[in-house]
Amino acid sequence: MSAVFRGCRMSVVRRTLLWASLCVVVVQMFVMSPVLVWAQKQEVVWSAQEKPIYDQIKTLRGLPDDVRARTTKDIALEIRALPASENKLRLANYLASRVTEGDFGHDTLQEVATTLAGALQHAPPEDKPTISADAYGELAQLVRYEHVQASLDVPQFKAAMAKLEADDQRCQEADFTLTDLQGKTWSLRELKGKVVLVNFWATWCPPCRKEMPDLNTLYQRFKDRGFVILAISDEEADKVKPFIAERNISYPVMLDPGRKVNELFQVEGIPKSFVYDREGKLVAQSIDMRTQKQFLEMLGQAGLR
Repeated sequence: MSAVFRGCRMSVVRRTLLWASLCVVVVQMFVMSPVLVWAQKQEVVWSAQEKPIYDQIKTLRGLPDDVRARTTKDIALEIRALPASENKLRLANYLASRVTEGDFGHDTLQEVATTLAGALQHAPPEDKPTISADAYGELAQLVRYEHVQASLDVPQFKAAMAKLEADDQRCQEADFTLTDLQGKTWSLRELKGKVVLVNFWATWCPPCRKEMPDLNTLYQRFKDRGFVILAISDEEADKVKPFIAERNISYPVMLDPGRKVNELFQVEGIPKSFVYDREGKLVAQSIDMRTQKQFLEMLGQAGLR
């Protein structure tokens, strides 16, 4: 099951709750009234003010980067002007999931984070706590990994930040062994002495496809200086092999069909990248698509320039 949220993301919480809700619907079909079953299936209803904003966010990926940055800021301000509601929080959260797909400037990130923090702070009591749970997680990622500012002195936000810290510690201690498409075996901890970029991706993910040429360029530039990319997909070989061949990707690509490595790294959305320095220390990570400039900044934190 796939969905397109941050990069291409459906959070573990959302996947779990969606599966649970589907099970509830099935049970209701047998033991509850048709009215209740119908109510369970209701989709979000946008107001006349909200629907144009939702439609704008859906089209962001099709805009040139300079236009997209400006448009994203404008949308953030439009959302901020809406009255407090669950839908306002939905829109702020949706926009936050799009703002990290590339490099649209720190000011843009800050506007979106401020909008999301305000929507969380003023959201009315809700019947669907997963909306705010996802939003606190989005805001925490912006603060921790994109270095924006947000003032929310509430337990939910503190818990979201603590979870990210725990996730990072697990990634620091993580190890795995996988075989690439050419049959070569790679183990993360055996690559000490090299700069390693672990990249999670999929053929169906538009932001993943967008960043792959930059990754390939960087691999060619730095591979003779001890730079390794381990690109991991949870798809089957018959999908991945022709995709890689068609695009002439030269860095190692490996498969994780059981998602054991994805789960080890707590990957809830793709693309996602982790950079380890020559001592095996996790020094940088991305929560979404990166440009070549952004990847260079990440590699610089591992001493590779």
